[in-house]
Amino acid sequence: MSRRATAGARGFTLIEVLVALAIVAVGMAAVLGALSSSADTISYLRDKTFANWVALNQIAQVRVSGQLPSPGKSDGDTDFAGRKWHWHQEVTTTQVPGMVRMDVSVRPGDSASPDSDRGWYATLSGLSGDAVGLPRGDLPDWGSQLLAPGSNAAGGIPGIGTTPGAAPGTPGQTNPQQPQQPQQPGSPQPPPVQTNTSGPT
Repeated sequence: MSRRATAGARGFTLIEVLVALAIVAVGMAAVLGALSSSADTISYLRDKTFANWVALNQIAQVRVSGQLPSPGKSDGDTDFAGRKWHWHQEVTTTQVPGMVRMDVSVRPGDSASPDSDRGWYATLSGLSGDAVGLPRGDLPDWGSQLLAPGSNAAGGIPGIGTTPGAAPGTPGQTNPQQPQQPQQPGSPQPPPVQTNTSGPT
């Protein structure tokens, strides 16, 4: 009886163990590949965000310098977020006199192909110039105007700073020739007075 029981309780064979190990190895390789791809994606998005900030900083530096950049191409390096970045700037003229367009491309400074026109992580465009437009005349002079109650505070713009329904320049009255009369509660309203403005016939 003991021999029969021992013969029936057999374990895994060497081939079954090898097949199980192969399945586990394939599954672990797939998990590690997914983790590595996710880490690479996060690193690329981080570098792309930094490249956008470097391009925005370059455009802002040109604007605050107070000098209009000359049309052409230029390159440079800058340090940002503990790394070196390479930027390429191209300035072109626009149809508006005194305005130029700046196209700034940025990539990491340790890129494999620094002289290539490919591999840029970010490319942003901006405008800069010294063109000054003529004053429109529809804005109030906030510095020298005195704002009094009931006055037209919008510099002569009808309907702003006056009582609703009042004529321009006469706040609080709907008709400058006929002031409003107080009405008693419950009294009938008089008919409106019609004025003949066509002149004598």
